Amino acid sequence: MASTYESFNLRTTPEKFYIEACEDGSVDVLAIDRVSSEMTLTVRRDIPASAETRPICGLMGTIRLVAGMYLVVITKKKKVGDLLGHAVWKALDFEIISFKKTILHLTDNQMQDNKTFLSMINNVLHTDGFYFATDYDLTHTLQRLANTSPEFQEMSLLERADQRFVWNGHLLREFLAQPELHKFVYPVVHGFITMKSSCINGKVFEWSLISRRSCFRAGVRYYVRGIDSEGHAANYVETEQIVQYNSAKASFVQTRGSIPFYWSQRPNLKYKPKPQISKTVNHSDGFQRHFDSQIILYGRQVILNLINQKGSEKPLELAFDKMVTSLGNAMIKYIAFDFHKECSRMRWHRLQILVDMVSEMQDDFGYFIVDADGKVLMNQEGTFRSNCMDCLDRTNVIQCLLARRSLQSQLQRMGVLHMGQQVEEQADFEKMYKNAWADNADACAKQYAGTGALKTDFTRTGKRTQWGLLMDGWNSMIRYYKNNFSDGFRQDSIDLFLGNYAVDEADWTTPLHDPKDWKFLTLPIIMVVAFSMCIICLLMAGDTWTETLAYVLFWGTASMVTGGLILFNGLDFVDAPKLVQKEKLD
Repeated sequence: MASTYESFNLRTTPEKFYIEACEDGSVDVLAIDRVSSEMTLTVRRDIPASAETRPICGLMGTIRLVAGMYLVVITKKKKVGDLLGHAVWKALDFEIISFKKTILHLTDNQMQDNKTFLSMINNVLHTDGFYFATDYDLTHTLQRLANTSPEFQEMSLLERADQRFVWNGHLLREFLAQPELHKFVYPVVHGFITMKSSCINGKVFEWSLISRRSCFRAGVRYYVRGIDSEGHAANYVETEQIVQYNSAKASFVQTRGSIPFYWSQRPNLKYKPKPQISKTVNHSDGFQRHFDSQIILYGRQVILNLINQKGSEKPLELAFDKMVTSLGNAMIKYIAFDFHKECSRMRWHRLQILVDMVSEMQDDFGYFIVDADGKVLMNQEGTFRSNCMDCLDRTNVIQCLLARRSLQSQLQRMGVLHMGQQVEEQADFEKMYKNAWADNADACAKQYAGTGALKTDFTRTGKRTQWGLLMDGWNSMIRYYKNNFSDGFRQDSIDLFLGNYAVDEADWTTPLHDPKDWKFLTLPIIMVVAFSMCIICLLMAGDTWTETLAYVLFWGTASMVTGGLILFNGLDFVDAPKLVQKEKLD
């Protein structure tokens, strides 16, 4: 495999950026013209002595904003661990550097728009969870890497990467067209990676967890639901658990993703907006496209639908069941499990019902394992595709339980666990395992919903606690605020970063200026004034109690009426995306 350079110097002149590879014996330099944006391969002696020099950890790529092109570089990294002998890094800090030396050619409005776009890119870059490797392909599972051709093995990391998980793909589009530049860049995945060295029965092994978040139909909780016309599901994540012991290695893969038909759940100031299934589109085409690709990639599909089977979630469950039945594909098995009903009143032990229900299927499609000599002993022939409404909290709990069951078999087969031993009885490992899966839940939740995950007290401790319920309530309140008042900006940031919206320098206007109608300012002001007057009347009582009551009733009624009007027009008050027109579903 053609590996990339590991470290660089960024050398800057008024005319060019020079990215200099720091490896011993390397003389390669990537030169980027700051006027024409042309990228060429040159050598170290061509760098002017006057160039300013600073070390960087890598290149994310380039992006065009109102002021022109920008170079996005990684300025700080941390080693996560070694996967099969290859270092895996987490990108911690970034810098966005303008090609142009000044922005004085812009109007005031354009300067403001450019500043907003820059803050959007920074918003994505500082959403925790960007990882990369310079000599290993993080975008593919162990099983996919083991079943590739010699031609594939010779490709650069950029060429061979699974495009679903390359989050800097849009930023690298210029590099992709020039193979000679591929050794200067690498795919960056978004999600969660942890690697732990563990010991059971005196046998040291490596345990890793990798969650790869798809950049197709990526976005935030309420603005991106269901699927698109290509069959890509919202909040789609491929999670792989890897074990390495004495040169043998095993992996178990699961997926999660939004319910794969056309539905929406737009924020409207209500705590839980009612989900809406589209009545105007053909669901079956996108639904079939989604599962066709899943079967090609992963084999048989066992759907674990964990949503409620009553209330506002019930129509989604019924529709999902009906579509699987109408598809009539023997490769797809549908299982509905009402998580909240089964586990209500702290009866979390009842999750074992679902684990037992699917145990035979899990044994049937197995996991991927390679012995110390490199011989493939078993391939994983199917995956569990889990979902709840957000594919975060309930989903992560179930994935953790299924992964542990697979791990039990893998460690026994590798000779780490003795016959009759249970992995959950190994106290030190079990504590690490639970915390890692809870950290995975938090990472995926922050990236999609804006807060840490719910129900992680069960994942971390194996039981539900009162403190966990309080923390879930706190996180739910933060989610409510973010989903209604800041997620439009987050959605725009993701769309800009991934290239779903492209800035056109020639276009003097952008969609950022979205004038609000009179209701947006008038109603909140009236409500605040009315509520304040109600409080004042209570504190400063009139001459008689009837006079005080009249004032309180008047101002209280005024604040409630305006509050009701605000809720009725909730869609006008939430922070909605501006850059990409999201599909309107009936």
